[in-house]
Amino acid sequence: MDTNRILLKLSGEALAGDKHHGFDEKTVLEVANQVKKVVDAGKQVGIVIGGGNFWRGRTSENMDRVKADQIGMLATVMNCIYAADMFRTVGLKTRIMTPFICANVTELFNKDTALQALENSEVVFFAGGIGHPYFSTDMATVLMAIEINADVILSGKSIDGVYDSDPKVNPNAKKYDTMEMKDIVDQQLGVIDLASAVLAMENHMPMMLFGLNEEDAIVKALTGKFRGTFIKA
Repeated sequence: MDTNRILLKLSGEALAGDKHHGFDEKTVLEVANQVKKVVDAGKQVGIVIGGGNFWRGRTSENMDRVKADQIGMLATVMNCIYAADMFRTVGLKTRIMTPFICANVTELFNKDTALQALENSEVVFFAGGIGHPYFSTDMATVLMAIEINADVILSGKSIDGVYDSDPKVNPNAKKYDTMEMKDIVDQQLGVIDLASAVLAMENHMPMMLFGLNEEDAIVKALTGKFRGTFIKA
């Protein structure tokens, strides 16, 4: 498929590498160098990063869910600030946009400004989720992909595709090369949360899910060497 503009989703854990918490500079620089190859090839890249290397909305069962989700949103802002600066060290131009005001740390999301930045070869980080509790970064990913008119969502995970069962539990689990977003919804496979899958399906937003640990996985996804699961919308 023709992919000129992509929305890359990275889990917070991807930034942590083998440390599983906080930041791993080597891991982030590997991602940055891959994104640079993509941008140098003329692609436009937006990025959403989760906050799981610091905090998830459901991390604490003893506090108000709204407050817990707000902490999670701020975790994604921290991740984007770090990643954006690491990306600059490899020669990329970056900017960070949030759905809420963060003083002079980020800028408020504006579609026209975001599109102009993408067209100027800037990597745009969309931090802070959608700005409201009870919505995951999956929802932010799909929503931003639709708003910026992305051609596809690239989702880098710790697993290399979608399986019919948990491959960690079932050694005979079958990996799907292609499937429909409708299958994700009907079977509630948990690849992304259900509301996000429905939004992607209704707006015909495809997704390529792959293992981020594979060498040059992001580049391969865009150069015909994709080995993950392509989810048709």
